[in-house]
Amino acid sequence: MSSTDSDRRVVSGMRPTGRMHIGHYYGALQNWVQLQHEYECFFFVADWHALTTHYEDVPDIEQHTLDMVIDWLAAGIDPGAATIFVQSRVPEHAELHLLLSMITPVSWLERVPSYKEQQKRLNDRDLSTYGFLGYPLLQSADVLIYRASRVPVGADQTAHIEVMREIARRFNYIYGRDPGFEAHARAAIDKMGRKAAKLYRDARKRYLERGDHEALEIGRALLSEQRNLSIGDQERLFGYLEGGGRIILPETKVLLTETPTVPGLDGEKMSKSYNNTIPLREDPKEVERKIRTMPTDPARVRRHDPGNPEKCPVFAMHKLLSDESVRTWADDGCRSAGIGCIDCKGPLIDAINAELAPIHERAEQFEGNEELVKSIIDEGSETARDIARETMEDVRAAVGVNYR
Repeated sequence: MSSTDSDRRVVSGMRPTGRMHIGHYYGALQNWVQLQHEYECFFFVADWHALTTHYEDVPDIEQHTLDMVIDWLAAGIDPGAATIFVQSRVPEHAELHLLLSMITPVSWLERVPSYKEQQKRLNDRDLSTYGFLGYPLLQSADVLIYRASRVPVGADQTAHIEVMREIARRFNYIYGRDPGFEAHARAAIDKMGRKAAKLYRDARKRYLERGDHEALEIGRALLSEQRNLSIGDQERLFGYLEGGGRIILPETKVLLTETPTVPGLDGEKMSKSYNNTIPLREDPKEVERKIRTMPTDPARVRRHDPGNPEKCPVFAMHKLLSDESVRTWADDGCRSAGIGCIDCKGPLIDAINAELAPIHERAEQFEGNEELVKSIIDEGSETARDIARETMEDVRAAVGVNYR
């Protein structure tokens, strides 16, 4: 598999925490549903990642995985359009993680912003393990093994992707220059044909001498069009174009996505740890009960007391789920005391249940049919593993442990 073949490939994953809630839907799943029609998408259950912080809580992982995948499918992830798999079902992730750990400085992992943040936030857990320190490295292996071009993340996660890029760059620098690299590269250029070879040499010169990024793109396009080059020659020339070695693990780019903070029933961020969620498969009557009992602006003690919508968790949900006319109605009615809090909650209940209705409908074919869900996971894991094996063949050969 050439890195050029994966130019439109996206990889993303989630830890298996069981059933998804609307915070997951608006924060990630809705975006995944759109991406699957624009890119070659690989979505995985990060069960090994769950062990980096919850290594003692293992009995629920398998059931949580099934519940989570059902919610993905119900949300609109199509196994015919995207590959759904489980991380541990592709052991090549662990192998690449091991090999990358041989070349990655510990200081790179210690400086990842979330390393110290998580230690403070999860101070009730023992996080003095390599698994926790090395999770950005496992995360890098998860993506690099598919030679993915992009990873969808919010702006707060870009530091993780930069570490991933540095690791790929270091790996390519150490292992991309096989003996006689320059001679092999020049010989590969000659195979391109006189006209294409001249254009490639010119593009390389312009990029290396003047930093002309347009020339770099021209050179890459030329290589992508070549049909008479082996994958090895093509990868070698991609690296040679930039003045480096053969690109074994392409550097993944950030695909910035909007990740709104979804308010929970108490106004805090929606999270299972806060017990303030609305699950995607929540019963409509339970949705109504939860919204009816939500706290509102504390200034509205009586029906005729005016309030401030910006201090009300109900209005925070309106911002995300209701259309502009309802938001305006709720805002004006709250400030003028023209409507009561019970009145304000009614349209929100309707909006949530309308949003969840198609999810409930899609979920029906998977609930109670574990075999169907497992077959989707099985097929996706085999597809993912086929690609991972190809990458590891190149990686082992580069490292020198590809015994035959």
